Amino acid sequence: MTEPDPAATPVSVKPSRWRRFSRDLAFVVAIVLGMHWVQTRHVPDGEAPPFAAPAAAGGELSLGAWRSAHADGPVGLYFWADWCGICTAQQGSMDDVQADWPVLTVAMQSGDAAAVAQVLAARGLDWTTAVDADGRIAGRYGLRGVPAFVVLDREGRIRSVSVGYTTEWGIRARLWWAGLTG
Repeated sequence: MTEPDPAATPVSVKPSRWRRFSRDLAFVVAIVLGMHWVQTRHVPDGEAPPFAAPAAAGGELSLGAWRSAHADGPVGLYFWADWCGICTAQQGSMDDVQADWPVLTVAMQSGDAAAVAQVLAARGLDWTTAVDADGRIAGRYGLRGVPAFVVLDREGRIRSVSVGYTTEWGIRARLWWAGLTG
């Protein structure tokens, strides 16, 4: 009986655990970046689209006037909805961010000013909120879903957009970076 020739026997080589992990991680990152691109592909470049809308606290609120009051650095626009579960999960983070950074919130398709004011009061939120009852403001920003966070630099240019749940540290990092580069 002859021994099999090791050179003639096909050898099954499994990729190392680290190689598989790296490949899987690259796949997940590609999926996340692809989803981010799909969600933000309609967001305009350059200057943020101006708007004026009813304020939840009464009266009217314009982006231009609000930006003038916060002209010394980057600011955030936070698009949310009363019916959005992820927005509700993120509201604690938004409260914490607003303690350190100016953030104008925009209530998208959540009713009129009175309805939005009622939601804010029921949730104990002291947010400066523009009411986007029909979704036109979000549409001008190219946003098709909430929550969304838009960072504007001190010149009013859009620097960063995230759609979906964003961690508090992710929001803070975007605002900080816009302050450094804007």
